[in-house]
Amino acid sequence: MFSKILIANRGEIALRIIRACQELGVASVAVYSDADAHAPHVREADEAVHIGPSPSSESYLDGRRLIDAARRTGAQAIHPGYGFLSEREWFARAVRDAGLAWIGPPAEAIAAMGSKTAARQLATRAGVPVVPGTTEPLRDDDEARAVARQFGYPVLLKAAAGGGGKGMRVVRADAEMASALAGARGEARKSFGDDAVYVEKYIDGPRHVEIQVLADQHGTCLSLGERECSVQRRHQKMIEEAPSVAVSPELRARMGATAVAAARAAGYVNAGTCEFLLDRDGNYWFLEMNTRIQVEHPVTELVTGLDLVQWQVRIAAGEKLPDLGALTPRGWAIECRITSEDPANGFLPGTGRIEHLHLPSGPGVRWDGGIEGGSEVSLFYDPMLAKLIVHAATRDMAIARMHRALLELTIDGVETSREFHLRVLEHPDFRSGNISIQWLEQRLGELATPRAPAAAIEAAAIAAALLAERDRASRWSGGHGGAGAASEPPAAADAWRRAALAEGLRS
Repeated sequence: MFSKILIANRGEIALRIIRACQELGVASVAVYSDADAHAPHVREADEAVHIGPSPSSESYLDGRRLIDAARRTGAQAIHPGYGFLSEREWFARAVRDAGLAWIGPPAEAIAAMGSKTAARQLATRAGVPVVPGTTEPLRDDDEARAVARQFGYPVLLKAAAGGGGKGMRVVRADAEMASALAGARGEARKSFGDDAVYVEKYIDGPRHVEIQVLADQHGTCLSLGERECSVQRRHQKMIEEAPSVAVSPELRARMGATAVAAARAAGYVNAGTCEFLLDRDGNYWFLEMNTRIQVEHPVTELVTGLDLVQWQVRIAAGEKLPDLGALTPRGWAIECRITSEDPANGFLPGTGRIEHLHLPSGPGVRWDGGIEGGSEVSLFYDPMLAKLIVHAATRDMAIARMHRALLELTIDGVETSREFHLRVLEHPDFRSGNISIQWLEQRLGELATPRAPAAAIEAAAIAAALLAERDRASRWSGGHGGAGAASEPPAAADAWRRAALAEGLRS
């Protein structure tokens, strides 16, 4: 086992890795930019090294500074987390060339799976079903249109080096192709430094189901079951769960075997995820392999009882995986990504200071967060603040538990996605499991619109009743005026009492 590990990341995933190190008895080294000088992960690590200015290009994406920090602190290994440099083949090589251990897959496996076109070629050779499409980047608009006509519209343009929905465009007709291809290429170039784009047949109404794999250095490769990741906005996952309502034990075994075959074809070691599209008839197609720990790994941990981050470290240190046999999910887990975005304003990222933070607790509730009271939320990094995860015996119980936990969660100072998640959980389609990767986009208008709190609705109803009663009181007084006449009827007096209640509700 290593004695010290440098964590080349920030926020909640850095804290997650620090906790794994603590339980393994391994010292941790955090890195931080100017913006993160007072971040929780800096305080919780055994050591911390400043690596540059706030922009990630000058800090968390500077491989030279990260490797230098590891050397100066005597760290033996680097864990990249997710995002930033976690899937950069050149960085994995540089870490290895510096005599350090890389807590992730070999650089060669990252290269094999890092390009979506190369991954499709590898999967095809391994007999893994892939979505119909090209295996080489598109040259120009004419070729793109010809390929689209061959497969039939609609088609999906995808960045070859992409991920997280960047560089993706749905094209439904020839007339849309030129602008869509230019847009996809521009976004791909900006996000990944590579404007290569390929085309796939666009499949209407599938689910996004992924399989978690673990592979050691001794030839063992395991499937740990599936995660349902269909609740997406612009190809960004927002809610994940394990298992999936659409996956039977037999289908789980088939998809798991397919994922293991893809991983073995790439010479894969460590934790990785194979992503698939799954249709209503149980047909599935390989999309890509994420060569890192996933944001949504906690739901798999909760239904398998395995600590995936600890196993990442153990595998990198040379340990063997146990013989787990055929894993059966235990209970149900759901994860909500809590972001500093305003759903009512087009999910515009927000900034500010966390003035007050109250975390949910109770049975089966887990909070993987990178914030605390007083934390500054900036635009330098991804808007994800934390992940709220729950585990229960059944899906219905897990939904109820997540709903309760979200109601308990309070984050004051910045706009968050909390209310949006509540509305998704309350939707009958989600509750029944009747979802697809297009489901959220089709209902985004209703789900992103804030609802008035129950107290405000009641207060408005009482105020309306008050106005009606005052009108009646005025008419009553006009028709029965005179000395000794009552100044207001009993009904109006009752309305004033309700108005007092309304005022209390508003305050």
